[in-house]
Amino acid sequence: MTTFGGRAASSGLSARQLSWSRTVARESVHRASVAEVLLTDVVRLAEATFLAAAQWPRSHPTFPPSGDGGHSRLMIVETLRQLGIFIPSRFFSVPLEAHFLIKDLFYGVNVATEPRLRSGATDITCLAEVDDLRPTRDGRGLRGMRLRIHLSAGLTTFARAGGNARFLDAGTYAALRGDSAGVRAPRPCRRPTPEAVDAVLPRDVLLAHGGGGVLELDPADHLHPFFFDHAGDHVPGMVLVEAARQAIALASDGELLRPTAFRLRTPYFTEFDPPARVECSLHSGRQASFRFRQGAGHTATGALRYR
Repeated sequence: MTTFGGRAASSGLSARQLSWSRTVARESVHRASVAEVLLTDVVRLAEATFLAAAQWPRSHPTFPPSGDGGHSRLMIVETLRQLGIFIPSRFFSVPLEAHFLIKDLFYGVNVATEPRLRSGATDITCLAEVDDLRPTRDGRGLRGMRLRIHLSAGLTTFARAGGNARFLDAGTYAALRGDSAGVRAPRPCRRPTPEAVDAVLPRDVLLAHGGGGVLELDPADHLHPFFFDHAGDHVPGMVLVEAARQAIALASDGELLRPTAFRLRTPYFTEFDPPARVECSLHSGRQASFRFRQGAGHTATGALRYR
């Protein structure tokens, strides 16, 4: 069993002093819906070390529990995403109006220790550490950082996650994006069934079958309450993570569904139009890789591992 007790106690704070009573402000994690806010408290232990509380719901309309009673592992990624906005804005003076962009992320789960659902929600404790702080040219702010977290239920660590992010003000972002198209209009297309990609409802399917057997990233619902909780002009990182998982589920004929480890790199923006082509490869040892191709290059790449 791994505990946080020694490090937290050295700063005069224990996990028991965190609060799970109410969520943080939805604006502080870039969520429009209060129901999608997971964080409840974040305290600073040292200059670059933080202790955070999150609460994972017992049921989620998009991500139900697995057959063995475990939470959807996208909850790990969403907790990381929310901390990656809250910590820079609250403790490092990054304006909430800035654009928070994912450069890469990863997670890994210990299946033996991950929490199982009981009555009520699951209280999660996160030990978060930041490094590689990249100052702006004038030295007054930050243009990026790396965040790593260890997630525990009670005092038992069950997962780790992390990633790199960059922060752009509105002017810099507008200059970078130029005349980006934003969300494309819906189009008639043939989609996998929700069962084929281990999703719940037709609106949760993020893929479509293009011409010539090509698999495309084309969300069924651009007003989806989780994936498109707020408007944006490019495909969000959370959509890329789930679309990759769905693509591997489809390529493996339903054998590979819940990755125990995941890694994503996003060197370029993935646009809504034209739809990105999703390319998957299955490897020995229950491993897989993916690429999102748009135009002549790859906008995102990654790998998954399964138990």
